[in-house]
Amino acid sequence: MARYWLMKSEPNVYGWDDLVAEEEGTWDGVRNHRAKNNLAAMEVGDQVFFYHSNIGLEIVGIAQVSVAGITDPTDPTGKWAAVKVVPKQKLPKTVTLKQIKADPALSETELVKLMRLSVSEVRPAEWDHILKMAGL
Repeated sequence: MARYWLMKSEPNVYGWDDLVAEEEGTWDGVRNHRAKNNLAAMEVGDQVFFYHSNIGLEIVGIAQVSVAGITDPTDPTGKWAAVKVVPKQKLPKTVTLKQIKADPALSETELVKLMRLSVSEVRPAEWDHILKMAGL
């Protein structure tokens, strides 16, 4: 069964448009153990919200895991995980962190509870709720 995730990236470093231009991007450089475990748990076909952090603070698109279970190519020790993702859809309306924090149905999301986590899991009901907020 497919799972759902949220990945944060600073848009001035690697944004949605960069992923679209590349057609497939490697999600690497994560150096947090919980985020590493989330990356390691991902499977091909899992859906991912692409979140612009620091600038924008909003979910802007949906990506899909295309390659799972790889070692982070930026890690010389070989202990950190990575995945490859492909862009699937830009959201009709972005969903801001402010909107998410203001919505009681999303108060328990990892995005809210574990703000500094760069790769977080999204429960199915949260995923569906955010899609509705985005106009899907």
